[in-house]
Amino acid sequence: MPLKSQLRPAQDLAMNNPNTVALFWLTTAAGAVLFVAFQLFFYVNDFVRAHGATPAITFEPDVLWMFSAFYGCWIVTVLLALIGTRKAQWVALVFGSLLVVLNTLGGISDGLRDGWHIAFSAVFFITLPGVLAIAATWRRIKTQGKW
Repeated sequence: MPLKSQLRPAQDLAMNNPNTVALFWLTTAAGAVLFVAFQLFFYVNDFVRAHGATPAITFEPDVLWMFSAFYGCWIVTVLLALIGTRKAQWVALVFGSLLVVLNTLGGISDGLRDGWHIAFSAVFFITLPGVLAIAATWRRIKTQGKW
Protein backbone atom coordinates (compact mmCIF):
# COMPACT_ATOMS: atom_id res chain seq x y z
CA MET A 1 0.00 0.00 0.00
CA PRO A 2 1.68 3.21 -1.17
CA LEU A 3 1.95 6.01 1.31
CA LYS A 4 0.46 9.33 0.34
CA SER A 5 2.68 12.27 1.11
CA GLN A 6 1.30 14.63 3.74
CA LEU A 7 3.28 17.55 2.33
CA ARG A 8 1.63 20.03 0.02
CA PRO A 9 3.37 21.25 -3.13
CA ALA A 10 6.08 23.84 -2.60
CA GLN A 11 3.99 26.52 -4.27
CA ASP A 12 1.17 26.06 -1.75
CA LEU A 13 3.62 26.19 1.13
CA ALA A 14 5.16 29.39 -0.17
CA MET A 15 1.88 31.15 -0.86
CA ASN A 16 0.34 30.24 2.50
CA ASN A 17 3.11 32.12 4.27
CA PRO A 18 2.07 35.80 4.50
CA ASN A 19 5.71 36.87 4.70
CA THR A 20 6.28 35.66 1.14
CA VAL A 21 4.17 38.46 -0.32
CA ALA A 22 5.99 41.01 1.83
CA LEU A 23 9.29 39.63 0.57
CA PHE A 24 8.14 40.17 -3.02
CA TRP A 25 7.29 43.80 -2.23
CA LEU A 26 10.57 44.26 -0.36
CA THR A 27 12.44 43.00 -3.42
CA THR A 28 10.60 45.53 -5.57
CA ALA A 29 11.44 48.30 -3.11
CA ALA A 30 15.10 47.28 -3.19
CA GLY A 31 14.92 47.36 -6.99
CA ALA A 32 13.59 50.92 -6.88
CA VAL A 33 16.51 51.93 -4.66
CA LEU A 34 18.98 50.21 -7.01
CA PHE A 35 17.42 52.00 -9.97
CA VAL A 36 17.87 55.41 -8.32
CA ALA A 37 21.44 54.56 -7.34
CA PHE A 38 22.32 53.47 -10.89
CA GLN A 39 20.63 56.53 -12.34
CA LEU A 40 22.75 58.77 -10.11
CA PHE A 41 25.92 56.85 -11.02
CA PHE A 42 25.14 57.22 -14.72
CA TYR A 43 24.54 60.96 -14.28
CA VAL A 44 27.79 61.49 -12.35
CA ASN A 45 29.67 59.43 -14.94
CA ASP A 46 28.29 61.57 -17.78
CA PHE A 47 29.07 64.73 -15.81
CA VAL A 48 32.69 63.68 -15.22
CA ARG A 49 33.16 62.48 -18.78
CA ALA A 50 31.95 65.86 -20.11
CA HIS A 51 34.28 67.71 -17.68
CA GLY A 52 31.37 69.47 -16.03
CA ALA A 53 29.81 70.64 -19.30
CA THR A 54 26.44 69.00 -18.69
CA PRO A 55 24.00 71.19 -16.79
CA ALA A 56 23.78 70.34 -13.13
CA ILE A 57 20.38 69.28 -11.92
CA THR A 58 19.47 71.25 -8.83
CA PHE A 59 16.45 70.78 -6.62
CA GLU A 60 14.76 73.00 -4.11
CA PRO A 61 14.57 71.60 -0.55
CA ASP A 62 10.82 70.96 -0.90
CA VAL A 63 11.39 68.90 -4.02
CA LEU A 64 14.15 66.89 -2.35
CA TRP A 65 11.84 66.15 0.56
CA MET A 66 9.11 64.93 -1.78
CA PHE A 67 11.60 62.82 -3.74
CA SER A 68 12.73 60.98 -0.63
CA ALA A 69 9.15 60.65 0.63
CA PHE A 70 8.07 59.17 -2.72
CA TYR A 71 10.71 56.44 -2.59
CA GLY A 72 10.13 56.01 1.13
CA CYS A 73 6.51 55.02 0.39
CA TRP A 74 7.78 51.62 -0.71
CA ILE A 75 8.16 50.58 2.91
CA VAL A 76 4.43 51.22 3.47
CA THR A 77 3.60 48.56 0.90
CA VAL A 78 5.92 46.09 2.60
CA LEU A 79 4.42 46.81 6.02
CA LEU A 80 0.88 46.44 4.69
CA ALA A 81 1.80 43.09 3.15
CA LEU A 82 3.25 41.98 6.50
CA ILE A 83 -0.07 42.62 8.23
CA GLY A 84 -1.50 39.78 6.18
CA THR A 85 -5.21 40.54 6.51
CA ARG A 86 -7.35 40.52 3.40
CA LYS A 87 -8.00 44.27 3.61
CA ALA A 88 -4.30 45.03 4.10
CA GLN A 89 -3.44 42.81 1.11
CA TRP A 90 -5.90 44.76 -1.07
CA VAL A 91 -4.41 48.08 0.03
CA ALA A 92 -0.89 46.72 -0.58
CA LEU A 93 -1.96 45.53 -4.04
CA VAL A 94 -3.48 48.87 -5.07
CA PHE A 95 -0.80 51.07 -3.49
CA GLY A 96 2.06 48.85 -4.66
CA SER A 97 0.67 48.66 -8.20
CA LEU A 98 0.41 52.44 -8.28
CA LEU A 99 4.03 52.76 -7.13
CA VAL A 100 5.21 50.25 -9.74
CA VAL A 101 3.42 52.11 -12.53
CA LEU A 102 4.59 55.56 -11.42
CA ASN A 103 8.20 54.45 -10.91
CA THR A 104 8.26 52.65 -14.24
CA LEU A 105 6.83 55.63 -16.11
CA GLY A 106 9.28 57.95 -14.38
CA GLY A 107 12.19 55.67 -15.22
CA ILE A 108 11.15 55.36 -18.85
CA SER A 109 10.74 59.12 -19.20
CA ASP A 110 14.19 59.59 -17.65
CA GLY A 111 15.45 56.96 -20.07
CA LEU A 112 14.06 58.87 -23.04
CA ARG A 113 15.99 61.91 -21.83
CA ASP A 114 19.23 60.28 -20.61
CA GLY A 115 19.58 57.06 -22.60
CA TRP A 116 18.13 53.60 -23.12
CA HIS A 117 20.17 52.12 -20.27
CA ILE A 118 18.14 54.17 -17.77
CA ALA A 119 14.85 52.92 -19.22
CA PHE A 120 16.14 49.34 -19.22
CA SER A 121 17.22 49.70 -15.58
CA ALA A 122 13.73 50.91 -14.63
CA VAL A 123 12.07 47.98 -16.33
CA PHE A 124 14.55 45.45 -14.96
CA PHE A 125 14.78 46.71 -11.39
CA ILE A 126 11.24 47.98 -10.80
CA THR A 127 8.77 46.54 -13.30
CA LEU A 128 9.93 42.92 -13.34
CA PRO A 129 9.88 42.38 -9.55
CA GLY A 130 6.80 44.62 -9.33
CA VAL A 131 4.79 42.42 -11.67
CA LEU A 132 5.83 39.35 -9.68
CA ALA A 133 4.83 41.08 -6.43
CA ILE A 134 1.46 42.05 -7.90
CA ALA A 135 0.87 38.46 -9.03
CA ALA A 136 1.88 37.04 -5.63
CA THR A 137 -0.39 39.49 -3.81
CA TRP A 138 -3.30 38.69 -6.10
CA ARG A 139 -2.76 34.96 -5.62
CA ARG A 140 -2.63 35.46 -1.84
CA ILE A 141 -5.90 37.43 -1.88
CA LYS A 142 -7.60 34.74 -3.96
CA THR A 143 -6.50 31.96 -1.58
CA GLN A 144 -7.63 33.84 1.55
CA GLY A 145 -11.30 33.19 0.99
CA LYS A 146 -14.44 34.61 -0.49
CA TRP A 147 -14.63 37.79 -2.52
